[in-house]
Amino acid sequence: MHDVIIVGGGPAGLNAALILGRARRKVLLCDAGEPRNAATPRTWGLFTRDGTPPFDLRAQGRADLDRYDTVECREIAVMHAAREADGFTIVLADGRRERARRLILATGLAQDIPDIEGFDTYWGTGVHSCPYCDGFEVRDRPLIVYGRGHGGCGLALELTGWSHDVTLCTNGGDGELSDQDRDRLERNGVRVNEAEIARLEGQGGRPTCLRFRDGSETACAALFLMPFACSPSPLIAQLGCELDETRSVVPTQEYEKTNVPGLYVAGDASRRVQFAVVAAAEGAMAAFAINAEFVAEATR
Repeated sequence: MHDVIIVGGGPAGLNAALILGRARRKVLLCDAGEPRNAATPRTWGLFTRDGTPPFDLRAQGRADLDRYDTVECREIAVMHAAREADGFTIVLADGRRERARRLILATGLAQDIPDIEGFDTYWGTGVHSCPYCDGFEVRDRPLIVYGRGHGGCGLALELTGWSHDVTLCTNGGDGELSDQDRDRLERNGVRVNEAEIARLEGQGGRPTCLRFRDGSETACAALFLMPFACSPSPLIAQLGCELDETRSVVPTQEYEKTNVPGLYVAGDASRRVQFAVVAAAEGAMAAFAINAEFVAEATR
């Protein structure tokens, strides 16, 4: 019986393991090694590590855990998880079972990339989901937002902080923008193109042009996807976690607690602000809360 099992070896999972290791808790961290940002060359906006490649960050995080003999890391996927009277049981990809008093899901999200030619080709290098993470590198260049309705409008307006050349492409989604949204977009210099998209083209590993089925085209240095085009880990549904209205993230409570007793969700799967530094902080908060619970139980 472990004190805590952590599923996911990104910033949230690694930082949770670090805090728990320093609290001398018996921890098992399981990581499938398939992060959402695997195709991203750099991780931006992380204090003292701005621009570090994602896998370098993960490698350093794993190395930091080596000094804590109560923390075990395994490169393996977790296939199933269930809550029991005294904790949780997980089933690993090799069929083994492990048990713990508490469980942290730091599984992140799986990006659902629209089925349009070229989008998957440039995912991470020219197709992004977060302007705070990738907007600065394409500042003052032609930017495209792929989205519809009020959410697409919001992302397009947000991008005007990085460029005055922004186009919202709805891919045939005419009629989904309200008159108020259209007015705001026009007043802020954001173009709206409602033609159906044919493909995203580029060269040298970067996109350069978005082509439409009507034969028109527009320059594109980067394309940003409307928020919440993501899927949570199946473990979240298996354990009975509540999801928010987007069906993408868990509306966690204080210290990353969920509606399932003893279960915590930290990182991208629990918040809209999907920054590496925020994920790491959430992992630390979950670890702190769990250790505080253990102390309270042991000293009653």
